[in-house]
Amino acid sequence: MKNILLLIFSLFIIVSAKAQDAIKNVFVETYYVSDAKDATDTNGGFLEPGSKTYRIYIQMKPGCKLLSLYGDKNNTLKIKSTAPIFNNIDYGVSFAKDMRVSDLRKNTVALDSWLTLGQVTKKASNTYFGVLKSQDNDGSIIGGVNNDGGSGTVQGGLLTNNDPLAGPAITSSDGMDTLANVPSNWFSKGFIDVVSGEDSTIFGSARSGSEFISNDAYLSNTGAIGGDPATNMVLVAQLTTKGEISFELNVQVSDPDVNNGYRSYYVAKGIDSTYKSEQKIINVSPYLKYPIECGCTDLNFLEYNKKYLCSAMDSCKTRIVLGCMDTKACNYNPEANYNVVYMCCYPGLCYDRDIALACPGNGDPVLQLDVYPNPAKSQITIRSSEVKNKESKYVIYNYYGRVVLEKELGLVDGKVLDDLNVSDFEPGIYLVRLFTGNTSDSRMFIKN
Repeated sequence: MKNILLLIFSLFIIVSAKAQDAIKNVFVETYYVSDAKDATDTNGGFLEPGSKTYRIYIQMKPGCKLLSLYGDKNNTLKIKSTAPIFNNIDYGVSFAKDMRVSDLRKNTVALDSWLTLGQVTKKASNTYFGVLKSQDNDGSIIGGVNNDGGSGTVQGGLLTNNDPLAGPAITSSDGMDTLANVPSNWFSKGFIDVVSGEDSTIFGSARSGSEFISNDAYLSNTGAIGGDPATNMVLVAQLTTKGEISFELNVQVSDPDVNNGYRSYYVAKGIDSTYKSEQKIINVSPYLKYPIECGCTDLNFLEYNKKYLCSAMDSCKTRIVLGCMDTKACNYNPEANYNVVYMCCYPGLCYDRDIALACPGNGDPVLQLDVYPNPAKSQITIRSSEVKNKESKYVIYNYYGRVVLEKELGLVDGKVLDDLNVSDFEPGIYLVRLFTGNTSDSRMFIKN
C-alpha cells in the first residue's frame, strides 16, 4: 500500500512543490491611459491618445530577493506589443534606476518605457521603488500641478487623465514610495551598445519598435525586495503602447529556503531541471508568461497541465482511471488509462497484498469514485457508483501516505454519498480511497 501511494502522489508532486515556489504571481497593472491633452507634447515625442502605460510586477514569497531579469541560450526573454512601444525622446531612460526625480515632472517622461528591478529613480536623497497604485498612500509627485505642461505649457499640466481603467489617478497615487534598502552593483547586457552608448531596443528612443526578443541579455543587481516585505512585489518593467502586450520572462531569485549552495532560476517555458555541475536549479513558472494560458486544471484528468493558471471550458476530457493495465496480471483493469505498476498482482508477486483480495474474480462491477469540489476549501463530497450490499469504508491519506481519516460506512446497498468537512486539513494533496467489499477506487483532491 505504501508503495502504491508514493507512486500515485509522485504523479502530482509538482503541484505540492509549486506551493513552495519563490514566484507566487505576476501582476500587470494599467498605470495610466493617455488623452488628447498628453498628445499635445512634442518635447517627449508624440504620444497617441488612448495609449496605455502598463507596469509588470513579480510577486515572490517573503524573504526572497529578485537578482536578475535575463535571456540566455536556453531561455528567451520576450517582451512584445501589437503596436509600437512609446519612449520619451526628451529625458527617457532604458533602466528606471537612471531616472532623475526632477525629470519625472517634465512632459510625458513619467510614461517612458523601461526595465528595472524594483528601483524607479536615480540614487539620490530620495530613491523610489515601484508599488501598485492601489497600495500607494503617500501622495504623488507626478502629473497635474507637478507637471510642466509639455511643449505647449498646458495649464494645469499633463498626465491628468482619470480613466477608471487605470484605477487611482497618478496625480494622487504615483505608484512610487521611498526606498530604504537601495540595490547596488547594477549590470546589464544586450540593451545598450558599449561603444556608442545608444539603446536601439524598444527601451530606447533611437528607434521605434514593438518587440524585444533576446537569448543574450540581462539586467541584474544585488537583489530587490518589494516595498511591503509581506507581499514582496517587485516592479520589473513599464511599457507604454497603444497595443496589447505579451511577455515571457526569466529571473534569478535569491531564496533563503534554498540553502544548499544552489542558485534558483525561474523561467517562462521549458522543464524543471537541476544542474549539479553548475549548482543551478531551473523551475518553470506559468506566471512568467503573459497572457496566461488556460486549459485543464483538474488533477483527475489526463489533460491536466501545471502550466495552466485558469480553466478552459471542455478542456478536461479524459478522467484518470488508475489501475493495472498489464493483461497478464490477475487484476488487469480494462477501464484504466493510467498504469500503476504496483497495483498489478501476479502469482507470487502482489506487492505485500493478499492476492485473494486483489483478484477475487467475483464479477462485481467496476467501482467508480468521485470527489468534489476539487480544489476544496472547507468541504468535499464523496460519491460512488452503485454498490451491491458491501461493507464499505473510505480512508484519506496525506501526501506522505499517512492516514488522516478513516470512516466506516457499514453495509451499503446503492451509492455512497457522504459530505466531509475538511476545513481543519492542512493545505496540500490528499488521496481518498473507497473500499467496498473486495474492490476499491481512489481519487485525489487538493485542499487550499
